[in-house]
Amino acid sequence: MIPATGGFTNMGAGDSLTAWRHGRITTLHGPDGWDPKEAWSVLTRGEIIVWLGPDHQLPKELRHAIEFEHNLAGKLLTPGLIDCHTHLVYGGKRDAEFEMRLSGVGYEEIARAGGGIRSTVAATRAASRADLLGKACQRARRLQNTGVTTIEIKSGYGLDYDTETVCLEVARQVGNECGLSVVTTCLSAHTVPSEFSDNADAYVDLVCDWLPHWKAQGLIDAVDAFCDTVGFSLEQTRRVFESAVRLGLPIKCHAEQLSLQGGAALAASYGALSCDHLEYLDDVGIAAMRASGTVAVLLPGAYYTLKQTTPPPVAKLRQAGIRVAVATDHNPGSSPLLSLPLAGNMACTLFGLTPQEAWAGMTTNAAAALGLTDRGRLQPGLRAHFACWELEHPREVVYWLN
Repeated sequence: MIPATGGFTNMGAGDSLTAWRHGRITTLHGPDGWDPKEAWSVLTRGEIIVWLGPDHQLPKELRHAIEFEHNLAGKLLTPGLIDCHTHLVYGGKRDAEFEMRLSGVGYEEIARAGGGIRSTVAATRAASRADLLGKACQRARRLQNTGVTTIEIKSGYGLDYDTETVCLEVARQVGNECGLSVVTTCLSAHTVPSEFSDNADAYVDLVCDWLPHWKAQGLIDAVDAFCDTVGFSLEQTRRVFESAVRLGLPIKCHAEQLSLQGGAALAASYGALSCDHLEYLDDVGIAAMRASGTVAVLLPGAYYTLKQTTPPPVAKLRQAGIRVAVATDHNPGSSPLLSLPLAGNMACTLFGLTPQEAWAGMTTNAAAALGLTDRGRLQPGLRAHFACWELEHPREVVYWLN
């Protein structure tokens, strides 16, 4: 029985040929892939799509080879959504900071007073592995229930070797526990931990030393850094990126969220998969991202929660032909958001994306932001990652405030 809504992968099906029939299919492939196709079928073998098209064009040899069949009963079948920027593994919560911000205290002021990321670091270090895994799985399942099938999970709330290792291991476990694809990103360069307050460079040295160990253990797929006033300087970020590139790891960057630091241009110079946030992105950064093919990941949940007033330069990104992705940025401080469709709605309402651009941002462009080419649209040879909706058209996914 497939869910009325939610994301699911056709995993564990072995080599059986399975048909998904009598539905309305949005492929997001090709110029007309936005509009639902009536009376189409999708055939899968294991986790791979082997055929899709109008029911009446289904080849006889495939029709006779079908072993299992799911009746979609007219529901809308789309590619599974991809949340390409989350911080799902952490301890504690920061609701008190939410109240402080509402009273006028700024994000940077909270951080300097020992709140912000550092307060979550303390809670994460104090949490057990079982608690971290249980809470992360709860969050992942909530995202899954909104159509998500692939999630990127960043570390960055341990900020010491042992806790960061546990967080990365837990992130890997989340995928197995929830039946999701999980991409893990090292964000140990998230902020300077309190024990290194007077020597940020020494902490950066440690981060660079840790990366080869996690690479050897197969715990990280990419490396990220927070290049901003409450994170790391341009030169410190450069050192982290150089270490990652030497290991053959792709990079990403939290860039230009609170101020213009040049992080986007720096990351693009290393061929970054994505630069994320980008409220203060300038023309130099746009030109660099265009040249490198770097994806711009918009995070409207943080923009909304922090009550920011300078939106990312969407019109300029569009004019430059830069691919734009949308993610939840789920974290306990600046974006306690667990609905990717709602993030898509916010990207339309707050940043000016069209519904079709938001959909690309949650599928094909989100896949590109993770360096993935085998998902984000429905096409033979790609992953059978689906979302199923009791809706008429995919634009409704970003219309309803769910």
